[in-house]
Amino acid sequence: MDADVSDSPGTPADPDRPDSADSPAGEGRTKGSRETSDAAPQDDAAPAAPAAPEEGGDGTWGARPERDPGQRRRHWLRWTALAASFLVLIAAGAGWWLYKKLDGNITTDTSAAAELKAYEKDRPLPIARDAQNILLIGSDTRSGDNRAYGRDDGGSQRSDTTILLHLAADRKSATAVSIPRDLMAEIPSCHTADGKATREQFAQFNWAFELGGTACTIRTVEKMTGIRVDHHMVIDFSGFKDMVDAVDGVEVCLKKPVDDADAHLKLPAGRQKLDGEEALGYVRARKSIGNGSDTERMDRQQKFLGALVNKMQSNGVLLNPTRLYPVLDAATKSLTTDPGLDSLRDLYDLVRGMRNVPTDQVQFLTVPRQSYRADANRDELVQPAADQLFTALREDEPVAVVPAGELNSGDSQADHSSEKDSSGQKPGDTDASPTPAPTYSGSNAAEDPCGS
Repeated sequence: MDADVSDSPGTPADPDRPDSADSPAGEGRTKGSRETSDAAPQDDAAPAAPAAPEEGGDGTWGARPERDPGQRRRHWLRWTALAASFLVLIAAGAGWWLYKKLDGNITTDTSAAAELKAYEKDRPLPIARDAQNILLIGSDTRSGDNRAYGRDDGGSQRSDTTILLHLAADRKSATAVSIPRDLMAEIPSCHTADGKATREQFAQFNWAFELGGTACTIRTVEKMTGIRVDHHMVIDFSGFKDMVDAVDGVEVCLKKPVDDADAHLKLPAGRQKLDGEEALGYVRARKSIGNGSDTERMDRQQKFLGALVNKMQSNGVLLNPTRLYPVLDAATKSLTTDPGLDSLRDLYDLVRGMRNVPTDQVQFLTVPRQSYRADANRDELVQPAADQLFTALREDEPVAVVPAGELNSGDSQADHSSEKDSSGQKPGDTDASPTPAPTYSGSNAAEDPCGS
């Protein structure tokens, strides 16, 4: 204890000693203590009045006021708020980093956008406001990571799978129409990668992608259907595999065992879950599953995509950021899009618009076609069924899809209308409802892969 601090009156401090914070007597003073320098002047002859002793004495810990409990709570609240703010900043930084990573994964196809702009006057005008038509192209390139799936002939690109996805304006239905790679189509004059112009020709559909890339494929689809393509996405083999793995596999059902060395596929019969590598072989196999036709392969692809959509919705992937991130990471790493879909925000808006579509209203079908008369190894459109389908999609009208066995028509892809509509009124009635929607053979995402 300092010499000038006592529990009882004593000799006054040396008047020559400075009363400052630098002096020993200044140490240990508490707020509100009275110092010699602050007191009123005293008469030198009069002795100092004895100070009343206080419990604990001036300058001791006992003299300190007890801390207010409310003040203690405010102290901890301040620290809690500071810690929470720090955690929020960390989370925001991590979220921003993840966003930029996913956003940077996407490749923008600026060349296709420039090519389409040059031919804008030849393209169909959009009719149904708020409806969207997106062309999905599965790239069959054998370069880079895809060399394992076939011979690389210099990295040439092919469209192994092409699907026109129509999203209804009210977002209550989605219709995915497969376009056969061997379908004979009018391919317009396009520009190759080195800038050379190709001649307009009637050839199999997937030549358009090999000749002029995405822009040529889009123009070929628009010429065939009269439907304006709003956006496009190109995804390669590795991206498809990673997406399946990201949702922990997809269930399929096989009637017979499969052993296909070319497709890297060996599976038993029955219900089973496929990982990414197996799924890729399953949707690409030609000769080892079913009758070996491209028709059967497209049907298998549609059902697999339906099962994938069903799993993403039923397991809450689209609503669970923790589960959605791996799917988005896998998709964006192998995704090439037009400038209108080249950001994570654009893709999120697209997915958000689809997540409330009932799975039984996510429909898959193949454009009505039959064997080409001049070459049985090629396809041609079945009319007027094909044009009726294209008109319905173009004008955002409903399309009904049922299993092929339920159609009354002998043509597996022909349109079908019943004698009565859903209201029970017969054609010709004055107040009859509009003509029922054309019906096509196909599937929807709610169907069980084993049909049970």
